[in-house]
Amino acid sequence: MDPMTSTEDIIDDFSLIDDWEDRYRYVIELGRELEPLPDEAHSEANKVRGCASQVWLETSRQSDDTGVPHLTFRGDSDAHIVRGLIYIILSLYSGKSAQDILDADHQGLFAQLGLTEHLTPQRSNGVRAMVERIRADARAALQEA
Repeated sequence: MDPMTSTEDIIDDFSLIDDWEDRYRYVIELGRELEPLPDEAHSEANKVRGCASQVWLETSRQSDDTGVPHLTFRGDSDAHIVRGLIYIILSLYSGKSAQDILDADHQGLFAQLGLTEHLTPQRSNGVRAMVERIRADARAALQEA
């Protein structure tokens, strides 16, 4: 699998697209780049509550040489636009240390991309649910470290 597009590159790409229909198409294209989750990862344990669409997040944790936990995420959804939102969220959080995850500002990123005012309240609630799940996993990793 190709490495994920960086958050900075997503911001740059968004800045080149003026039309919101084209921006939505770009978000959907990002979602198509997500690595498929195996069937067993579409489990109740990985399901994110609070999303209108079905969303699954799989978390894996590794510690670096100093014992600092880093978390990697994979995600999937039954909705194309939500898969793209997952991609954007994972570009911000996946592969980072647990503390960096807790320090990251998804709201600032979504505001910078203009998504804050262009997502429906249901989609915004789903994004919050995904981020809270990721942050909860990061908090748990820090407590266990």
